Amino acid sequence: MSKIDHSLFNAKQHALEKEYEVCPECGSELVIKHSKSGPFLGCASYPACSYIRPLAHHDNHDIKVLEDSPCPECGNHLVIRNGRYGMFIGCTGYPECHYIAHDEQDSEAEHNVDCPKCHKGQLTKRKNKFGKFFYSCDRYPHCKYSLNQQPVAQKCPECGWAVMVQKQRSGKAVLQCPQKSCQHKIENQSE
Repeated sequence: MSKIDHSLFNAKQHALEKEYEVCPECGSELVIKHSKSGPFLGCASYPACSYIRPLAHHDNHDIKVLEDSPCPECGNHLVIRNGRYGMFIGCTGYPECHYIAHDEQDSEAEHNVDCPKCHKGQLTKRKNKFGKFFYSCDRYPHCKYSLNQQPVAQKCPECGWAVMVQKQRSGKAVLQCPQKSCQHKIENQSE
């Protein structure tokens, strides 16, 4: 017999325990609706009123303003924030300034690879929402170039593309051109 309290995982039971809520736009009752992304609260008089709200709130708030650390892009103070994907350090001038401090900046400083698409930015290591690493131009959203493998600043001898990616094939390090039309491979002699 299972000792799990299944009522903790039931969205309807959770909503029934909450007080009756009214729609702030039209005054009708808010009911639980379901989508492919999960349950949410929506107005009962839909489609006349299209008010929706997430069932679970993500507590996005500022924890502490760092007065001794100015933003390197705009000069405003930096702040420690609790966001959707955890804590991070960002600029208080958001949304005008989109600066976010990254932990990997110091360790990746020696891997400066110029962006082969815009020729103005650098390819930097980033993490997606699933925890996987990728490399993209630091001039995003102006340049949307990205790679899934680690870039190496070496020109492709076949097509002349300015960057190759490092892969593992049969236990050996291989450099491969990221261009779909080329895909030229060379064994990495540096290891």
